[in-house]
Amino acid sequence: MKFKKPKLSFWQIWNMNIGFFGIQYSFGLQQSAVTPIYDFLGADPSQIPLLHLAGPMTGLLIQPLIGAMSDKTWHPKFGRRKPYFFVGALICSICLLAFPFSSSLWMAAGLLWILDAGNNTAMEPYRAFIADKLDAEQQPLGFQMQSFFTGIGQVLANVSLFIFPMIFIGTTGSLPTWVYASFFLGAVCSIGSILWTMKTTNEIPPTEEELAVLRSEKRSVFHPLIEIYEAIGDMPKVMWQLALVYLFQWYALFCYWQNSSKSIALSVWNATPKSNPEAYEQATSWTGLVNGWYNAVTFLVAFALVGYAKKYSPKRVHAFCLLLAAIGFLVFPHIENKNLLFFAITGFGIGWASIMGIPYLMVVHDIPKERYGVYMGIINMMIVIPMLLQTISFGYILEHFLDNDPRNAITFAGVLLLISVICTLLINSKAKEKIAAA
Repeated sequence: MKFKKPKLSFWQIWNMNIGFFGIQYSFGLQQSAVTPIYDFLGADPSQIPLLHLAGPMTGLLIQPLIGAMSDKTWHPKFGRRKPYFFVGALICSICLLAFPFSSSLWMAAGLLWILDAGNNTAMEPYRAFIADKLDAEQQPLGFQMQSFFTGIGQVLANVSLFIFPMIFIGTTGSLPTWVYASFFLGAVCSIGSILWTMKTTNEIPPTEEELAVLRSEKRSVFHPLIEIYEAIGDMPKVMWQLALVYLFQWYALFCYWQNSSKSIALSVWNATPKSNPEAYEQATSWTGLVNGWYNAVTFLVAFALVGYAKKYSPKRVHAFCLLLAAIGFLVFPHIENKNLLFFAITGFGIGWASIMGIPYLMVVHDIPKERYGVYMGIINMMIVIPMLLQTISFGYILEHFLDNDPRNAITFAGVLLLISVICTLLINSKAKEKIAAA
């Protein structure tokens, strides 16, 4: 007899996703604060992509491994996924406390590697956690709840970059004092929110048959790698199609995150980190507010996308949201009035709400439940491989084809998102029918 997952209330789904808030606060700081910190520590523009190599490399190496390991884990007290996102959050908190004390560019880059390793250890099991706990009818709400908390976490991270410089004035060590406040708050949010989820949410225990299979399997240090290899070989066609979307989508997003503050500095303040450091610091603070706004849009529209995905299909909703994001990026670098930037970035806020939840609905129904962890990790490989390509190639592209102008980088990102819209519409997904039948 097939096990039927119990229905959860809205607030139960809320509690199980609160830990995602802390993870995304940390990611928000990485997206908006790390590049300015590199600038303050003297990085050249062409170095920035390589200095962000930590994110894609740790994601590529860690998330699928953690996914494969968590699939084969069960502890009566600690569960299957929770031990992993607890350890990941703990690593994140320690690194966030240490990051502002970076005295050199390479110290900051080294801490970013460890911070990203912690984030990726926590992130992947959380995706599988939703698939484990919720049935097909409630999975759209579960994944979009993660979009909601992504928005809130990153809003707080980005708004802190705007508010804290007005409160914490001056410099401490090599960095502005506000950096310490933002990262210390992130450390508290990271571990605190995970502990909340662990206390309020239990995992579904495996059946006796599933436990017997887990006990009978031979374990070795190479077993997770074998699991990943076999899962890629058995990967459903829809995941390969999603990989093409992600190639353009995530390359574009990394271009935006690396260049948004410098683009705003040039288009609004006509300043660079070297030509006018004070104006550039103002631009960095304003970028935090702009990025905070797009994340506010994300949590405002996240739940609305659940209904649209059920009515029109996840792929159509995702394509439309990506189109709005592309239009926003194409307009963004041409805006000279800092207040109008909020209108341009609203499109990306809607796109980000879809990016963080809707693609999982396209593929989750084609994934066997005993492989939720490893396939969620492979989906993350689809995210980090474009990021890895971006960090390796974009410095050359920016220097030789985009005139080393961050505004051109944002335009380039908009064009890539238009290509990802076309690729999304070509996906052959049966997700709508399966969600409707649930």
